[in-house]
This record gives sequence, structure tokens and C-alpha cells, in this order.
Amino acid sequence: MLTSEAPWRQGIKELLSRRQRQVITAEGLKPSAVLVLIYEKMGEYYMVLTKRTQDVEHHKGQMSFPGGAYDERDSDLETTALREAFEEIGVRGEDVEILGNLDDQATLTSNFVITPYVGAIPYPYEFRVNRREVEELIEAPVAVLLNPDCFRPQGSKGRFHPHGYYRCGEYNITGITAIILKQFLELVFG
Repeated sequence: MLTSEAPWRQGIKELLSRRQRQVITAEGLKPSAVLVLIYEKMGEYYMVLTKRTQDVEHHKGQMSFPGGAYDERDSDLETTALREAFEEIGVRGEDVEILGNLDDQATLTSNFVITPYVGAIPYPYEFRVNRREVEELIEAPVAVLLNPDCFRPQGSKGRFHPHGYYRCGEYNITGITAIILKQFLELVFG
């Protein structure tokens, strides 16, 4: 759990480095990576999420972390996460401090294995949203996400979400994004 004793970035690094990360190496899954971005603003923490457009190939209109598929030109999956964050929301790799990783997650619908990288960015930050991929950028307060009323364990509007989902303002955060978010919040703020 993140405490006020250590600077917050170092605290998250230490938390993530002390755990054995779950790695998925199943045949047939395409490697991909996301960037779980966090920043501090006046003593409060915020996470960066995106609402995908209807024009993207996978997960149209869904809430997500910036990220995407590994490209042969990428040296590793961290490079993938940073490249995709730059392409989607204009976050430059040199502005991101990678704090560690969360567990790999596999998607059932699109056959990806996702490696989540946790990164810190400075505040304020001038995002540049790529409107072909991102309909909206959401800066979600961690305090809101930690509110027990924000997490719903089962479903919404007749849809079943086996791992639960988050309701943050007008947004439903579901699927793999909700799983990654839940793991991050429980590890760091639980």
C-alpha cells in the first residue's frame, strides 16, 4: 500500500518490484501493451483513461488505457506501450517514468495478451489527443475510483461483467481495463 513515508513514485516502484508478476505465454495470442498512467495534482492522484472511437479496429467505444499491439519495430513491449501512448494521447516517452508492471491479461474476443506498464507523468501535462483513435481523454481522480460505490461487482444495464466494473461519472470501465485498474488500485492503494 502506498504510504506518505516515501515519495509516491518510489513507493509504487517498490510495491510493484516486490511481487511476482503473472506472465501469460499462450500460443496464438498476439502481444500488446498498455500504459497505466498516474500523476499527482495538489496532493491528489489521477489516472489517465481514454474512450475509444468507433473507428478503431478493436474494442470500439470502450474505456481503455492507452496502448495497442506490439509492432516488429518495437524493441520490447515497454516500447509498444510508450509508442501507443504517444500516438493516442501525445504523451512523450521521455516524460514517462516507468514504475513497474502489473499482471498480463488475455482478451477472449480479440486474442491479445496485454502487458500493463505503470508510468508516472508530470503535472500539468499537455495531452494531444488523436481523434481518429480516441473520442475522449478522461483524467479520473483515484479518490473517486476508490469509493466503494464506484465499483460494481456484477453487471450493468442487463450486461454481465464477470470481474465487475467501475462507474466513474458517466463512464463504465469494463472488461480487461477494469481488471487492470482493480489490480492497480488494490496493490497501490488497498
